Amino acid sequence: MARHKQYDPVEEISAELDISSLIDVTFLLLIYFLVTSAIQVRETDLGMKLPAALPGDTQPTIEPMFIKIDAAGTIFTGVGASQQALDSDTSVRSLPMLTGQLDMYASAARTANNTPLVQLWADSGATQQRVVDVLNALASQGIQSVTFTDLVD
Repeated sequence: MARHKQYDPVEEISAELDISSLIDVTFLLLIYFLVTSAIQVRETDLGMKLPAALPGDTQPTIEPMFIKIDAAGTIFTGVGASQQALDSDTSVRSLPMLTGQLDMYASAARTANNTPLVQLWADSGATQQRVVDVLNALASQGIQSVTFTDLVD
């Protein structure tokens, strides 16, 4: 009689993946990308010179440029009869017409050795994004002297 060895049936080995170390690596990569990402300078620091609390003794030697933003987001320049509507489409954030006028105004002021000066009025119904778009247009032309003012008729 032959001796038969009886073996226990081989258990199926289930393949498991230990993901605890992968979670650690994922969080380390997330922290790395958050720390090394750069903040857009355009949105964080415009470098505007805001007016002082008290009026200065000297009057500016150049007429300021008046910019008005109404409740619908339309941008106007000038006052009174010389007021003209420029950019009215609020979906266009680059403000090409305003940028063109700011370029002409800033170059004329700098040619006369003056600092370009802008007075800005925003309607209470205007969106903050539209005001930021105007400030970005001013910063792109290098205009740093900006005053928020009451409506000038």
